[in-house]
Amino acid sequence: MRMRDKKATTHSPLRRRLLKGFIALQAAVVLGNASIASAEEVNTTGLAVTEDTVKVGILHSITGTMAISETGSVQAEKLAIDQINAMGGVLGRQIEYIQEDGASDWPTFAEKSRKLLVNDKVAAVFGCWTSASRKAVLPVFEQYNGMLYYPTFYEGLEESPNVIYTGQEATQQILEGLDWASREKGAKTFYLLGSDYIWPRTSNKIARKHIENKLGAKVLGEEYYPLGHTQFNSVINKIKLRKPDVVFISVVGGSNVAFYKQLKAAGIDMTQEKPLFVTISVTEDEILGIGGENIDGIYASMKYFQSLPNDNNQAFVKAFKEKYGDDIVIGDVTQAAYLGPWLWKAAVEKAGSFDIDKVRAASPEIELTTAPEGYVRIHENHHLWSKTRIGKAHTDGQYEVVYESADLIEPNPFPEGYQ
Repeated sequence: MRMRDKKATTHSPLRRRLLKGFIALQAAVVLGNASIASAEEVNTTGLAVTEDTVKVGILHSITGTMAISETGSVQAEKLAIDQINAMGGVLGRQIEYIQEDGASDWPTFAEKSRKLLVNDKVAAVFGCWTSASRKAVLPVFEQYNGMLYYPTFYEGLEESPNVIYTGQEATQQILEGLDWASREKGAKTFYLLGSDYIWPRTSNKIARKHIENKLGAKVLGEEYYPLGHTQFNSVINKIKLRKPDVVFISVVGGSNVAFYKQLKAAGIDMTQEKPLFVTISVTEDEILGIGGENIDGIYASMKYFQSLPNDNNQAFVKAFKEKYGDDIVIGDVTQAAYLGPWLWKAAVEKAGSFDIDKVRAASPEIELTTAPEGYVRIHENHHLWSKTRIGKAHTDGQYEVVYESADLIEPNPFPEGYQ
């Protein structure tokens, strides 16, 4: 079934601009009854819903080492909310957001999520970036029965009834990226490098098993550094000495700036592809801080790049730049964060209610034919069917798509043999 979007009820310049920039992006789900139901009918559990408004939470790091990565997610979620409001809102109600700063600190994320759910009684939360922050808030969402829309590619090995995972899990990103490097580049040896927390360690555990057991290749080294670490000369020297075919990288946040600048200073020309640098963490958002000249030639395994030529994405990029400026860039997680409010709107209107249990029940098989990445659908395991793409970075800070999976890849957060 398809959603028939309501037209905006006002003709303010802001709303006209939002609608113009978004004319091709309309969510593909059911709107529900034409008449607007009362708050008592659509909210039986005491959420922050009135006859005119519904409150949601935005929870990301806008300070600390992860701000370089998470700022784009905040921008994307606010853009989606603005556009949804311009189209009439959700069940006839305008969305109001309460924003909290996780401050790159996992206990703070847990504290702020509890505030949003218990004190503010928000109907949904769009937030987190690192797996550490997600793991910190997960018990809170499950205890208080909240709904989190989590946008980051992650290691998998999780499936919660209280989370919709709008990024990719390991089989869609890591295994596909390694297979591409082996198949297209003939890679036989790998060096695994990451930040020291849940996602990189678990991702590399999965990567190592795939490299050794499925590809018949060899891991020459595996190292981790604390979040915010800025001294990578030692590991760069090891890479030079051991000469792996591929350096597989899951360094996150501000550490990326130091790492890639030090690679270039060490005389490593990544355009030569010896070794081949493949990242699963550097999006266009991070390149903005790193500098395109310092990352020219690396490859990234992700589902979205700003350079995608489809009509949905061109409308999305146009609207994003109109709101935040021509110099803004859009990365994989930013796009996945943008999907969150639209998927929530779709589930609410399919359910005809803001109640968490009803929204949860309505979520599987929700689809967006107008996602900037092309098309997505929610699996019964709360992850998204999506494509995998490989992009090559250039000096302008953009990725050129050099590979795209032929079909949508079914999400499988618990792949046999990788746990």
